[in-house]
Amino acid sequence: MKIKTIISSAAVLFLSYACTTSNTNSASDEVKEYQPIFESLSQHEAAPEWFQDAKLGMYFHWGPYSVPAYGSAWYPANMYIKGSKVNQFHEKNFGPIEEFGYEDFIPMFKGEHFDAEEWADLFKMTGAKFAGPIAQHHDGFAMWDSDVNPWNCLDMGPKRDITGELFAALRKRDIKTIATLHHARNGQRNANTPEYWLKNGFNSHYPYHPDLPTATTDPKLRKLFGNWENIEDFNQYWLDQVVEVVDKYQPDILWYDSWLNMIPEEKINEMVAYHFNSGLKNKQEVVVCSKHQDIPWEYGVDDMEQGGRRDIYPLPWMTDVTLSNKRWMYVEGEPYKEAALVVRNMIDVWSKNGTVLLNISPRADGVINQEQRDILKDIGDWMNVHGEAVYGTRPFHIFGYGTANASDASHDGQSAKIKYTANDVRYTVAKDKKSMYVFFLGVPEGGKRINMRAIGGFHRNQPPSPIKDIKLIGSNAQVKWKLTPQTLQINMPEVEYNPIATVLKLELE
Repeated sequence: MKIKTIISSAAVLFLSYACTTSNTNSASDEVKEYQPIFESLSQHEAAPEWFQDAKLGMYFHWGPYSVPAYGSAWYPANMYIKGSKVNQFHEKNFGPIEEFGYEDFIPMFKGEHFDAEEWADLFKMTGAKFAGPIAQHHDGFAMWDSDVNPWNCLDMGPKRDITGELFAALRKRDIKTIATLHHARNGQRNANTPEYWLKNGFNSHYPYHPDLPTATTDPKLRKLFGNWENIEDFNQYWLDQVVEVVDKYQPDILWYDSWLNMIPEEKINEMVAYHFNSGLKNKQEVVVCSKHQDIPWEYGVDDMEQGGRRDIYPLPWMTDVTLSNKRWMYVEGEPYKEAALVVRNMIDVWSKNGTVLLNISPRADGVINQEQRDILKDIGDWMNVHGEAVYGTRPFHIFGYGTANASDASHDGQSAKIKYTANDVRYTVAKDKKSMYVFFLGVPEGGKRINMRAIGGFHRNQPPSPIKDIKLIGSNAQVKWKLTPQTLQINMPEVEYNPIATVLKLELE
């Protein structure tokens, strides 16, 4: 059983201070080789400075499940649940599951329009500092040139090394790399249980019953469904695939979806040690991320799906959000979030010591549709103007203030769909503390006087040093301001404001 670390109140206070300081001497610089035990792994810095500076990464849900473009990325599982909406859709459009299984989508997943160079340009234009593929989802199909997994994109489907081509293109553009791995849930854990899948479904991705195609004993096909003779063999298969990704591609970040807790702790420790030692060998400051703190916070970064936090978190953390309104893979007719909603939610994350991993959804043929591209361009245009307030910054003593309704909170805090306005303000501070940034998560009213008591006057949360001047980023308009004993008065200039978010730069002494 995996033991989770509990942070005491005193530790939180200490780490709150530590996370805002720059660690120039990483512990990993002194380690010659990591051992797969906590005492050794905990010497590795969980969030190196480059990661804290990056703020935005991108990835994509893309695989054979993109072919039907229906339901969700759980189509491979749901198609085998008799009577479900996905099962009905599948049998109507493709035939009975006994005659057309998930493996039959793979030849249809051609990715003929995939262009690694063009995708890398798109990620860079959006402002991403790291990017990469879902190397393997729950479905068991590897998006890399695999000698371990016979179900892979070089031997089947696109017949190209998607991970290899994309990583090469990203590195030419000085973009760090991430490989996300969701295959812990691929292992079939219900084959020997009397109730099979319907009662124990969350143990494994594919439903199991002796009469279902997923119960196959075909030596090759059973690997797709994770249907090994015993779960110990699957656990080794899980690890062997990660080792192969690390050996072939040296990702800067390994990221794990939920259900990592189903993998034995010794296998996880082996994986982490192998990744960290690869970083030492290749002179990389590597990172490992997981959900639900399945990897201890001492050397892993915690991720919250579509979530946020209500306050500044003492440790650097991450949230993965999707550009789609709800789905992660490409689904016909799926609406997308507006750029303003995405950016404002990202600002909230950044103000609370977080990093964003943004998901997009390519079609099965490798086309990223124009609707997503237009939103990414709007995000990129905003980042291009306001990037100094984002990259390389750290949280202030308080994240900000406002009136946004957090009643739709998800996970540990605010969801990725909370609608902010200009009444909601967030802060970041430059690492050198020579400037502080004030974000209005909406369009301010020109000519309005704002009394910012939260950081002005006698309030304890004053900027790190006295204010020399205040400027509106992206504009030459003069900002009139006055510091009184009670408040910081700011007169918002009468200009045309950015429709996504407005940022003031406080130049400090």
